[in-house]
Amino acid sequence: MELGRNPIASSDQCSWWESKSIFLVWTLLLEMHHAALLKSPRTIKSSIIQKSSFSHLPVRIELHSGYLQHLVQSYSANMTTDPVTQRSMNVFHNTIIVWLVAVFAFTSPFHAAEVQPNILWITSEDNSSHWIGCYGNKQSQTPRIDKLAKDGILFENAYSNAPVCAVARATILMGAYSPTMGTQHMRSRHAIPTKYRPNVEYLRAAGYFCTNNNKTDYNFKGNDNSYWNISSGQAHYKKRPAGKPFFAIFNLTQTHESSLFNKEAAEPSRVKPQDVTLPPYLPDLPEIRKDYARYLDRVQAMDTAVGKVLDDLEASGLAENTIVFYYADHGGVLPRGKRYLEQTGVKVPMIVRIPEKFRHLSPFKVGDRISEPVSFVDLSPTLLSLAGINIPAPMQGRPFLGSKRVEPAADEMEFLFADRFDELFGMRRGLTDGKWKYIRNFNPDFPTAPYSFYQFGQPGWTAFQQAFEQGKLSGYHKALWEAPGQSEQLYDLSADPWEMNNLAANPAHQEKLTTLRERLKSTMKQVHDTGLVPEPLFPSLAKKSTLADHVQSDPFRIEAITDLAFIATEIDAKNTPRLKAAIASSDLTERYWGIVGMRLLGQKVANESDILLPLLKDPEAAIRTTAAQALYAMGKKEVASDALIADVATTMNSSALLNLLNTLRRYDLLDRLPQGWEIGKNMIEGSQDYIQRFTKQMKEK
Repeated sequence: MELGRNPIASSDQCSWWESKSIFLVWTLLLEMHHAALLKSPRTIKSSIIQKSSFSHLPVRIELHSGYLQHLVQSYSANMTTDPVTQRSMNVFHNTIIVWLVAVFAFTSPFHAAEVQPNILWITSEDNSSHWIGCYGNKQSQTPRIDKLAKDGILFENAYSNAPVCAVARATILMGAYSPTMGTQHMRSRHAIPTKYRPNVEYLRAAGYFCTNNNKTDYNFKGNDNSYWNISSGQAHYKKRPAGKPFFAIFNLTQTHESSLFNKEAAEPSRVKPQDVTLPPYLPDLPEIRKDYARYLDRVQAMDTAVGKVLDDLEASGLAENTIVFYYADHGGVLPRGKRYLEQTGVKVPMIVRIPEKFRHLSPFKVGDRISEPVSFVDLSPTLLSLAGINIPAPMQGRPFLGSKRVEPAADEMEFLFADRFDELFGMRRGLTDGKWKYIRNFNPDFPTAPYSFYQFGQPGWTAFQQAFEQGKLSGYHKALWEAPGQSEQLYDLSADPWEMNNLAANPAHQEKLTTLRERLKSTMKQVHDTGLVPEPLFPSLAKKSTLADHVQSDPFRIEAITDLAFIATEIDAKNTPRLKAAIASSDLTERYWGIVGMRLLGQKVANESDILLPLLKDPEAAIRTTAAQALYAMGKKEVASDALIADVATTMNSSALLNLLNTLRRYDLLDRLPQGWEIGKNMIEGSQDYIQRFTKQMKEK
């Protein structure tokens, strides 16, 4: 059996009981795979026997043991050619069959007539919660979503952990944070460890028919469509075999940011631009007002589409057997929305309607507005919990509904992250409970706008940039475009819902600042945040494995590296000795953060520039580029510029090349690139399209 492929793809016609049996086998096989890496028969057997929670499985002694034995043998034979591991597999495949029979003989059964709920997810794109009527927008018309909230449960503090689609979807599908898996960079397609399995794999093993209509965009290496029974524009739960429960997703695109691009522009039809109520974080520009009015129309169109999905469910006679979720994939869509960790980028609408027969799966009442924070990492555990499936260990989220619900901690907070978006690099992390927000910017010398070139298809974004370039902005709106930025942001969301008053420097809030800073640091350590490794270093450190495996291994000193990243971004000259020691380290990641710290100190440590000069010849392009950035900040602009231009001629991976191009752009050095510089360059990795888009954007300037 090939790792990474769905093990039950040929079992769709199995009975529900047989599917449950296969689910257990597959779970045990995964355990065998993990234990086999240690090449120890004792470890393999222990991992099997320790799998003691089987209460979700029914009794069925009449197993197709021949088929199950074939499944185990096939897995054992194909998983590895290593003789020690192969012997371990041969010894224990019969043990699994015996163990299965014992489990089924002595486990209390479910009642055969028990009904599994159907589960339907309706998702929209790029609309944060403040665009929806039942979340307080008096100019929006969203009657179908408002009615769904009245008949269901509305979560007031629901968050997309990432403010962009592919990164958020990876988190949703696997129930694990993208920075844990190494999927935090937009459309990067890096490989991830095999222990992370998609939620639909567990559902299909439990008898569910799973359809996706139709966006995937899961952001890691593999075939996105392969996880589903059907994944296409024609996917529908109506195509399931008779008697099977379903899990179905309908992704609605009416509100995507591209709906405001000029090529698809339409005049506002309902609210006049001069009548819109602009939030204060947006500049009052005619183009912004018009985009806002146009987007109100797009939200209304999306609401109508939600209604059609719900009407179709009702007409099919399935509404009373189906739990319905509605949520948006992240925030947006006007400036400082999508790609930002402010509420406008990450706070999403989330509504759940549970029919009468399944009300026991929720502690909440119809019509409740729930204040406990939830986020996308919680969706997969909650999905499995509603289906009565135990939560796999690699999932990091909290099931907030269903038989496996876990109550929120008294200090429950949601982890937020933002890294490379399209062509532009960055790293930000955050925490929020809906009352307070803390954001740490690990590149505070980069401007906070833009985070991507893509949004400039919107007239409002373009007008905003032009107003800045023409000196027409002031205060908050001007500061958004300027560097250096701030390492820390702290917001009291009750008093400042639009997050315009940063309290990080306010003496009255230092205790809260310190508490949340340490909480974020602890969280990044706990989740083994791969963002601590710059993306251009992924290939060198992951080698033939994955970056997540590297960061979760003992040689990667997660505690020390996380502490160093925070020290580097304190921008305090007293940390210079620690930063110099890091620069001298043989550890690539430590060396990188030492250089970043010196770059942020800039002119304050100009007398230390000599320690960086040798790094302009470092074997790693990411180190060379970062060292040149530091020298530029220290005032050695000519030396740094010459080194950067010369480096274009060297061989490097596509991520390192994109990083170098970003640096040249920041220092206005692109016009020094030699003619035909891109000929023969490595643009075939995950960032290929973004390099081409970057160069196209620069040529159009």
